[in-house]
Amino acid sequence: MNIKPIHTEHDYEKALIRAESLMEALYGSPEGDELEIISTLIADYEEKKFPIKAPDPIEAIKFRITSVRRKE
Repeated sequence: MNIKPIHTEHDYEKALIRAESLMEALYGSPEGDELEIISTLIADYEEKKFPIKAPDPIEAIKFRITSVRRKE
């Protein structure tokens, strides 16, 4: 297991590829542990690199009203 922090887009892509290759790993196995660690690193990188801002409350209400009207 050679795990490093994710600092760049290249590191991120490599981590995604490695995580995908470990998807069938059993929980608690060395590969499963590696998948858990890599997944945590990926989630941390994504939160920093691709933040999702909370919507403006008024805009969220307007959107909800509009979407309900479309369904009627």
